[in-house]
Amino acid sequence: MQYMTQLVTRMLISSNHFVLDVCFLWLGVWCCGQADSTEAAPMEKAEQAALYSTIQGFVGSEWNGSDLYPDPCGWTPIQGVSCDIVGGLWYVTALSIGPVHDNSLGCATNVEFRPQLFQLKHLKSLSFFNCFISPHRHPITITGGKWEKLADSLELLGFRSNPGLIGQLPTSFGYLTKLQSLVLLENGLTGELPTNIGNLTNLNRLVLAGNRFTGQIPDSFGRLKKLLILDLSRNSLSGHLPSSLGSLTSLLKLDLSNNQLEGMLLRDIAYLKNLTLLDLRNNKLSGGLSQSIVEMHSLEELVLSRNPLGGDIMSLEWQSLQNLAILDLSNVGLMGEIPESLSGLKRLRFLGLGNNNLTGNLTPQLASLPSLSALYINGNNLTGVLKFSVDFYGKMGRRFGAWNNPNLCYPVGLMKATNAPYGVRSCQRGVTLLEPSSRAKLGEGNFNQNSHFIASLGYSSYGIHGLWLFFLVDILITVLLLNLFL
Repeated sequence: MQYMTQLVTRMLISSNHFVLDVCFLWLGVWCCGQADSTEAAPMEKAEQAALYSTIQGFVGSEWNGSDLYPDPCGWTPIQGVSCDIVGGLWYVTALSIGPVHDNSLGCATNVEFRPQLFQLKHLKSLSFFNCFISPHRHPITITGGKWEKLADSLELLGFRSNPGLIGQLPTSFGYLTKLQSLVLLENGLTGELPTNIGNLTNLNRLVLAGNRFTGQIPDSFGRLKKLLILDLSRNSLSGHLPSSLGSLTSLLKLDLSNNQLEGMLLRDIAYLKNLTLLDLRNNKLSGGLSQSIVEMHSLEELVLSRNPLGGDIMSLEWQSLQNLAILDLSNVGLMGEIPESLSGLKRLRFLGLGNNNLTGNLTPQLASLPSLSALYINGNNLTGVLKFSVDFYGKMGRRFGAWNNPNLCYPVGLMKATNAPYGVRSCQRGVTLLEPSSRAKLGEGNFNQNSHFIASLGYSSYGIHGLWLFFLVDILITVLLLNLFL
């Protein structure tokens, strides 16, 4: 009986192994068949010819793809070229030109946009990186071409780090209505922004930074309702902020820094409830801080530095921006005292208030901010004694800037001079700090002014008068005694 049981068990194990072997064999045949069918798929001849001509226009005519077998989408693909099967044939879906990888397609000195580019009818992504590099010897413009032929397929278009790419944007870009991303970053492009970019209503990213664009921001940009990122920084754009920007309610990041924009901050900006970054630094914006700023509760970075904004920093309820991590209001002409409400921003890491006209004492509550790693209040008219702890100064180091506040000091004996806040003097015992409005000047023969000087040495003017009175009384007593004895 035991022998029969062992025999049956062995037969079952053997049959299971057989079944598994058959399954693995079938799976391997199926996978190989799939791979063979994929790799054996031919590339349409016209598509291959268009691709080869397009590549030669950028990398040089000596390139012929002879080492590719059986074609650019087969076993030896080109770095920077991606393909997909459509109707049983290979078609190019992505083309990237430039030294992204070691074996990427590098650009020749003389390049050209050949018309065959627009025959790649399934092309979804087209990008150029560091390809057109000589603006003086070999400049090139973006061809007006027939971009409308790519309107049914192209979703991503990018030109990055091409200083030799000059001239204006072709208006035919406005036909690329399927575009989701248009990135023209750090090139040499000039001219005004085409208004028909507003037709690209599927865009979620529009980056035109680091060029030489001029003119105003088109109102038509307000039609780009799906935009998540809008970056027009580092150009020469001018004029007022268009109110239509307030309709971009999906926007997460808005960067218009380093332009020549003027006028007041938009009230409509309050509608951008999802905005996490607002960077308007280094423009010509004026008219004070807008109440709409503190209504954008999702803000994490607010940078308005180097604008002649003016206004009172106390006018806003800063504590409503609980997500704020970076606040840079340096060099904007702010007045008033630094509000204690700033100490309620628990996520704040950077606070820049330098080079303004701020007055009053600095609240020690700022030291309680758990994430604060940089605080700059330099170049103001702050007064009084800094009341931060030694640990705070040790934590901040040179990232605490309070220099150029002549009536601000730190307590004597609080720390060694080597650990003292940079550019801030120590409070000498008995010193009375002058108010910023004081006109006291040393070395002038006015008694009242000299009394201020004496007071600064620790003696009151009343004490000086009392001293003279003491000498006069002493002299009178001496005279009376002499008269008695003579």
